[in-house]
Amino acid sequence: MPAGERPPAPPEFQRAAESLRLAEVRPEIELEDLPAPQRLAPYSAAIGASVYRDDEELAVGRLILLYDPEGQRGWEGSFRLVAYVRADMEPEITSDPLLGPVAWSWLTEALDLREAAYSAAGGTVTRAVSEGFGNKSDDPVSTELELRASWSPLEADLSGHVAAWCDLMCLAAGIPPLPPDVAALPRRREDDRR
Repeated sequence: MPAGERPPAPPEFQRAAESLRLAEVRPEIELEDLPAPQRLAPYSAAIGASVYRDDEELAVGRLILLYDPEGQRGWEGSFRLVAYVRADMEPEITSDPLLGPVAWSWLTEALDLREAAYSAAGGTVTRAVSEGFGNKSDDPVSTELELRASWSPLEADLSGHVAAWCDLMCLAAGIPPLPPDVAALPRRREDDRR
């Protein structure tokens, strides 16, 4: 193998990375492959998503899969998922002192509902207010929520974890969850060619 070239990814990582694309997602969500960070683990993959309603982007996110056959401190396994979600919110919602615990519960409840077994979860919830000044003083004040989290999946099929992350983005965007007896329609292949 030439110097500087990495060996092929182990089969367990390849299967896990492929399962990121197997989740059934709601029609409001568009998924895309993203470049993965290279320095966090020997192997990584990433996807991004946007939540839309009537062509308006309501939330964005990234989900990164990290794999280190040796594991890393705090992972409790060889896989780690790192999630990011950002959504615009009304100022009265972002000023609620319970927003942090509620937003965190959106993630853990979505993982539980999707039966996506995990361990060692941790993260932060941030509220941000942006005001314009100078030539941006006419811009409206905006408020947003950012959730950053990571957890160790306990199974190699990550489709349930992706579905839970998408559910979290919809909740952050103000789109209520689907009732338990209603399933999201799978995306058609021609939708992915747009």
